[in-house]
Amino acid sequence: MIRAIVVDDEPATAVIVKSVIERELVPIEIVGTASNGRKACELIDEVAPDLVFMDIRMPYKNGLDVMREKPDHKYIIITAYDQFEYAQEALRLGAKDLLLKPLKANQFRQAIERAVGWNFTKSPDVNKVLEYVNANYKESFEVSKLAKEIYTTPTSLARLFKKHMGMSILTYLHTVRINHAIKLLKTGEMSISEIAKEVGYENINNFYKYFKRFNGMTPAEFISR
Repeated sequence: MIRAIVVDDEPATAVIVKSVIERELVPIEIVGTASNGRKACELIDEVAPDLVFMDIRMPYKNGLDVMREKPDHKYIIITAYDQFEYAQEALRLGAKDLLLKPLKANQFRQAIERAVGWNFTKSPDVNKVLEYVNANYKESFEVSKLAKEIYTTPTSLARLFKKHMGMSILTYLHTVRINHAIKLLKTGEMSISEIAKEVGYENINNFYKYFKRFNGMTPAEFISR
């Protein structure tokens, strides 16, 4: 579950965010709220949220001040139209997305998906798998252990995942690994063998196999394009 806080001097914003989360079955738990920037900084230190929904204009410290003081967090700005210039500065400071009030459910879902880096579904069990894979893609993976954690059978979980994602759990795992490998290849800071291990492949031949399957070329060909 994605842990989030809502920072806004209007209490109604937190109520609306929670309502959209419940209605859309978004895998987010609101673990705290703050009504000004000073309290926001304290709350971020206290609960270490995965995501911060934040307004710009607030007492004591505004949202931009919070972002400057606590830069190593994922922020989604929720603001009114007349604050758009401030919101643009928030994007320059690294905000993952910008949502205008009143919130629209589809835009809300898309913003969260962009912020956390993976899509989610209407199935809580599938969402648990997606979150687990994206957090632990470097590790060895067993569908049976994951199925046991969510009190179902491997066969049922595999069928449910395929229904919602259109692919098997292991195919999704390899997709996540290869996407991370592509990002690392683009930096040019690591060798191909180092990248293979970094994204979870102890056997470099497996890395080459799945990389070519998903991209139609080898890692070396990708680099030399």
